[in-house]
Amino acid sequence: MAFVDRLGRSLGNLRLSVTDRCNLRCAYCMPEEEYVWLPKADILSFEEICALTDVFLDLGVEKVRLTGGEPLQRSYLPTLIRMLAEKSRIRDLSLTSNGVVLADRARSLKEAGLHRLTVSLDTLRPDRFRALTGRPHHAQVLTGIRAAVDAGFSPLKIDAVILRGDNDDEIGELLSFARELGAEIRFIEYMDVGGATRWSPEKVFSREAMLTALSRAHGKIEVIAERGSAPAERFRLADGTVFGIIASTTAPFCRSCDRGRLTADGHWYQCLYAHRGTDLRALIRGGATPAEIGETIRHAWEARSDRGAEERLASGERGPLLPVSMLKRDPRREMHTRGG
Repeated sequence: MAFVDRLGRSLGNLRLSVTDRCNLRCAYCMPEEEYVWLPKADILSFEEICALTDVFLDLGVEKVRLTGGEPLQRSYLPTLIRMLAEKSRIRDLSLTSNGVVLADRARSLKEAGLHRLTVSLDTLRPDRFRALTGRPHHAQVLTGIRAAVDAGFSPLKIDAVILRGDNDDEIGELLSFARELGAEIRFIEYMDVGGATRWSPEKVFSREAMLTALSRAHGKIEVIAERGSAPAERFRLADGTVFGIIASTTAPFCRSCDRGRLTADGHWYQCLYAHRGTDLRALIRGGATPAEIGETIRHAWEARSDRGAEERLASGERGPLLPVSMLKRDPRREMHTRGG
């Protein structure tokens, strides 16, 4: 069923948050020790997730990414992956993890049918990892990354959020680390969404600054032309090493964004910056048919005109999107609830 929003964007990519819980407290995402968690009774069951996924597949979605919080915090996750992997219409089934418990789970994820895996790693230094995440789990993450490679996730992707003054001096080393593993690293600008309540423009290490630092460390950089609706712009070094940059803050890609985000309790958002979502849990638990749920999604998408990151960039004066007090009143506005 072909349909587009008011800017001509189709719906092709679904990010499924399976839990809002996380075992890290990253400074750029969820820096507080305590949060207002989604009620457990509201969290979608695996059967509900699969039923809603089928509706999205009927509407043209081909890519599904499992997120959190930290998705490996969800019990029996390989069971859900197996259920989703049986759906032949999912062309790309992936998962993003912080890697803390990945060493024990990488093989079971692969055996369940997961196509691709992305692991977050912002620093190669244990002391800096603890400062950025609030936890001493650096060694576990490195072990998890190597376990993912050994399990056959190739090419593994690594995501690194770069903050000026915190880890920008490691960007060349992180690229070398990924190259040695045969992984593709993506450097991400610090975004002012959800729990980034300590965000400031001064902390953003921009795409241009990244390219300057990387060319200084690794030499000539070539742009890889094709991008489509992917969030990362990709580049190649002279030796063939490929890396990406996600520049949502200084060079937004809103006009090609094809993503919808489903929270763990079934609220569907069309933009990370959106203030309101569509309650699909109420529909599915209220007995709505797949066709009725699909019509709700289609009408909401066709009315979509949001350009959250572009509008923030054009706004001039810029600070954190939301204060902590507002996030506590509505936890679905958190990055870790919407699946980043």
